[in-house]
Amino acid sequence: MDRTRIVVVGGGAGGLELVTRLGRRLGRRGRADITLIDRNSTHIWKPLLHEVATGALDSSIDEISYQSHAQLNGYRFQRGTLEGLDRDTRQLRLAPVLDDYGEEVLPARTLDYDLLVLALGSVSNDFGTPGVAEHCHFLDSPAQAEAFRHDMLNTFLRYSDPERRHHPRLTVGIVGAGATGVELAAELYDASRMLHSYGFTEMDSRHLEVHLIEAAPDVLPALPERIRSAVRTELERLGVQVHTDTRVVCVEQNAIVTADEARIETDLNVWAAGIKAPDMLRGLSLTLERNQRIKVEPTLQSVDDPNIFVFGDCASCPQPDGSVVPPRAQAAHQQAQRLYKNLLARLDNGPLKPFRYRDRGSLISLAHFEAIGSLMRGASARSLFIEGRLAKFFYASLYRMHQRAIHGTAKTALILLSDGLNRFIRPRMKLH
Repeated sequence: MDRTRIVVVGGGAGGLELVTRLGRRLGRRGRADITLIDRNSTHIWKPLLHEVATGALDSSIDEISYQSHAQLNGYRFQRGTLEGLDRDTRQLRLAPVLDDYGEEVLPARTLDYDLLVLALGSVSNDFGTPGVAEHCHFLDSPAQAEAFRHDMLNTFLRYSDPERRHHPRLTVGIVGAGATGVELAAELYDASRMLHSYGFTEMDSRHLEVHLIEAAPDVLPALPERIRSAVRTELERLGVQVHTDTRVVCVEQNAIVTADEARIETDLNVWAAGIKAPDMLRGLSLTLERNQRIKVEPTLQSVDDPNIFVFGDCASCPQPDGSVVPPRAQAAHQQAQRLYKNLLARLDNGPLKPFRYRDRGSLISLAHFEAIGSLMRGASARSLFIEGRLAKFFYASLYRMHQRAIHGTAKTALILLSDGLNRFIRPRMKLH
């Protein structure tokens, strides 16, 4: 009997956790063929990209090879970018894979499926603002984070020569005061101190100026007021200039222009204001909702095709109270668990259960300076405010939970030990 072909497109946090579980349960036992498709050859946890961008995290150490992980966990990996979908024949079209010089490495291909899972995540939404695409860095992928890191290091080097400075202080403009923007702002001050301590530059944090620009009335607009207030206080203590109720109308090479005609001179620009699902979803003939998210049933099946499942940031999943699941890492993690069970039920011709999102709280890390957040307590959904070392511990545990899901308990324990040793034998910052 032919085995069921389950194809998962997108190897982000949720997608990789899902194929790992499916591969161990179904692939190894020959019950189904599990295939993961991703445009990259390696995986790194997206909430850590701001650390990759400042060199606090060495992506070459923490990234995971999809190919080797697939071999160890009972699934197959194909590198490629989803280009099209034929629901009648149940076929995917993958675009050619090109190298850094534009030469074709892998040709365009088609791939058959019985059950399809889309976990394509999200990308930054520039809202059509002029100049953003040309003059801003984005932090949607490891490659973009590395591009910012190289630009940041070169800018610090340039500012070591007083005659080559554009402004009295090296100035970074960050548009968007969500988690990415806030955490990046703090990491930049930590990075400037480390660069100075390693002798990379004569400049330290006193010569750095960070502008954090947010259109909403406060930073972290989706989080509770107590967290917002504590985070803003800590940011301002570090020296971050916070601009709230400030809308950006255009970005120039060395400036950010706001709606009140203010002009903020900058050396580096980062856009972290809002997200949307990838544009290519518009060509799949699936019903889309706000920010191009695919509309799904509570069971995470597309409203257009019961053989297509969608989860994570690219899915618009309804909840009993009329809301939709927010695009957060913890939501993708929870959906991966539910979808794993639903796919097993589908293979056994059993009923599929709806997904119910449970908010487990929010944690914000401000480099080594501070961590602030809240944990949800029980069914009452009452939150427990935490900060300091306890918040740092819980923030770090989120990544360890992800590692445990894709590596298992024993290997994660060894990784934890290895990370501890690396703190003693490797620089605290990637300098090359």
